[in-house]
Amino acid sequence: MGRDASRSLAGQSLLVAGVCMVADSGVFLLGNRPSGVWQYWLALLAVLVIDALLATPPRFSGVVAVVHGLAVMMPALLFPGALWHPVEAGLLVAGYRAGAWLRSTQALTALAALAAGVTGSYLLTVGHIAVRPMSPIVLGIDLTARVLLPWMVGRYTTERRAYIAELERQAELRLHDERAAVQRAVAEERSAIARDLHDVISHHVSAIGMHAGAARLGLGAPPGDGSADRAYRSLSAVESSSRAAMADLRMLLAILHGDETETGRRQPGLNNLDELLDGVRAAGLKVTLTTHGPPRELPGSLDVAVYRVAQEALTNALRHGRGESVGVELEYRETEAVVTVTNQLGEWHGPFEERSSPHRGLAGIRQRVALFGGRITYGVQPDGRHWQVRASFPLERPCP
Repeated sequence: MGRDASRSLAGQSLLVAGVCMVADSGVFLLGNRPSGVWQYWLALLAVLVIDALLATPPRFSGVVAVVHGLAVMMPALLFPGALWHPVEAGLLVAGYRAGAWLRSTQALTALAALAAGVTGSYLLTVGHIAVRPMSPIVLGIDLTARVLLPWMVGRYTTERRAYIAELERQAELRLHDERAAVQRAVAEERSAIARDLHDVISHHVSAIGMHAGAARLGLGAPPGDGSADRAYRSLSAVESSSRAAMADLRMLLAILHGDETETGRRQPGLNNLDELLDGVRAAGLKVTLTTHGPPRELPGSLDVAVYRVAQEALTNALRHGRGESVGVELEYRETEAVVTVTNQLGEWHGPFEERSSPHRGLAGIRQRVALFGGRITYGVQPDGRHWQVRASFPLERPCP
């Protein structure tokens, strides 16, 4: 890409130099010239060489401008009284190149050299012809048209090119930022979906494991002690948990695929808390629910988050607790909602969090709570026999 642009620029420079050589040499040949003067042909050759310098790389634009400034004075020096300019087209292009390609200081120096050449040519010429009354005005117009205007057009082109490049750079930065924002949003959404999958599937699978173990023990017990009934209840609970897991899994996968028919079904919230507790009770845990304060209508996302926190805490109680009782407290305060789950510790007495090697359960709870600007505490209680998870979510004050 860069090499092709460089070749194109070099080709255009050659074309411009060739056109200037033809134009200036034509003016030179068609003008009033003295016959039999060898300096005339030498000047024509000089015109061709000077215009050919316009094909040089842009970094030589300052040198080319100085040479053209000197060349303007050539007719007045070689042919006193001459009124033609041998490098008119080349002078215009040299001024444009100086304005377009050179930095400010170099560009101003090149402009001064061109202006000095035109001024010197004018002064040398009027020394041999009648001085017109308005000669300073004529000189000013001449300098403006032949030197200043091409130079200003070159500067404008450079500034315009820099402005467009800056706009393109800003647009590219915005596009990069937008893509990064989309990638972050996708990553956050995937993380949220992964947390939901973990919470839902781990809860139901834990219940399935508990019921399957109960069924095995029931089938292996002596006959006549109600083992068949216990096994039947456990296997029924296994079936229910399996169906619930598949339903939740289909719903979450539908979210990933954008299927509105499945996602139209609302995710479980606090209205489904009794169903969740019934499933845990069916697994053999004694669960008590205590509600403090008048119930409030929570925002949809917050309602789901509170439910998921309770679900994950109950799942951990099934996995790691002693399996006797679990207490769930739901407290509605004026400016926050608090959910607390307390269960008895199992026989393993080390730190509770170390037992779940991936740490996704408590990490998921922390992330959910942090998403809503809430607070979470968890750990072994002072009696050393209970584990408690307590999460509080801020609420807006209710309208009077």
